[in-house]
Amino acid sequence: MVMFLFLVVALAIVVAAVTLAVVGGGESAPLPEAAPERLQDPLPPDRPVDRADVESLRFPLAPRGYRMADVDDALGRLAAELAERDARIADLETALAGARAAARQQPAEHPRTGPDQGREEQR
Repeated sequence: MVMFLFLVVALAIVVAAVTLAVVGGGESAPLPEAAPERLQDPLPPDRPVDRADVESLRFPLAPRGYRMADVDDALGRLAAELAERDARIADLETALAGARAAARQQPAEHPRTGPDQGREEQR
């Protein structure tokens, strides 16, 4: 019987301690809301993204992994930069192909040499 009484008192003490911990121990103000962690080092908006920017990019953790908005923003920016670079490369390759084709179509001019060259220019 003494053991049963001891267990009931111990249980009452544990319940009281947990209740005080949950309620806040008598403090009247609730805990302040924590600000969500945001991406601190976004990709630079004023210049093209380079390799070092991508390697240093770190996403803050969220309760279920990463914040989708931060990841979507970074991936959207990278996709836009890659599309812009692909278009620029295609333009440069087209210009280079056109220059090579024009160079092939021009007849090779051989300078005239010989004694008749001076006489034809005088006529």
